[in-house]
Amino acid sequence: MNRWSVIGGGVTGLCVATLLAERGEQTEVIVDANRTPASWFAGGMLAPWCEAESAPRAVIDLGQHAAAWWQQRVSSVEHQGTLVVAPVRDNQELNRFARMTEQHQWVDPAAVEPALAGRFARGLFFSQEAHLDPRLALAEMREKLQQRGVTFHSGKASGQVIDCRGIHAASELPRLRAVRGEMLILHSAEVQFSRPIRLLHPRFPCYLVPRRGGHFMLGATMVESHDASAISARAMMELLSAAYTLHPALAEARIIENASGLRPAYPANLPEIHYQNDTFYLNGMYRHGFLLAPLMAEQLMQRLSEEHRYENPA
Repeated sequence: MNRWSVIGGGVTGLCVATLLAERGEQTEVIVDANRTPASWFAGGMLAPWCEAESAPRAVIDLGQHAAAWWQQRVSSVEHQGTLVVAPVRDNQELNRFARMTEQHQWVDPAAVEPALAGRFARGLFFSQEAHLDPRLALAEMREKLQQRGVTFHSGKASGQVIDCRGIHAASELPRLRAVRGEMLILHSAEVQFSRPIRLLHPRFPCYLVPRRGGHFMLGATMVESHDASAISARAMMELLSAAYTLHPALAEARIIENASGLRPAYPANLPEIHYQNDTFYLNGMYRHGFLLAPLMAEQLMQRLSEEHRYENPA
């Protein structure tokens, strides 16, 4: 039995640690208590068909299995689909989105989300998609790992290292770049939605993801930048303007949290597995952490098994 040291307590690191633990491997997770993983600020949308609008085909091929993977391991997965809408003035954006994606149907948005009655003339409904609450999922995964005997600490690695630190591994992975994202957590007792709603706009498209207790995650900007400072005034104004466009009652919502994070991305915006300097690296989830981390972790497990057979032939 090998001993593995997974560095990073975000979604990628926890997916890797989960699969190692499920295989009966001795595993520890090394975390930095002073760093919050980018996945803490994620929307949690398991939406491969929507992502086809701008993502490579591999995102669809891998991502369509994510909801089933998460369903087996955490309790916060909601299979409610995704609704995509646009103001009348941006109707061409909706047509373009329809051409670029698949597995959707044209709907009256109010038939899917009654709170949108009279707001939008038509929308696209992706019934096969799902979402989860990232923070509940991360906490539940960590708890289950600890129940399996996986230790979490901030000390030195005692086993074979698998580095899943996201943008914090950039010094070892020079092709990795940061993509800044900004988000808000809102609370409203006046509006209820059952699924993520994507609002299309030529300059600042955004999404609103429902969470428990009347909370919503509103995100997320995409800025090519290593700047991890607080949310900008422009981003906050654009996000709140989009929320108001979705439903005027959101103007009375309370801003519970605002934050920014740095997504790790390779040039093709697809994750990669590398081995260098006696360390395995799984990184580059870009904006698809919860969508792609499970299947990339599965690919890493396959690679580890193949290398073990090569090193220890029968």
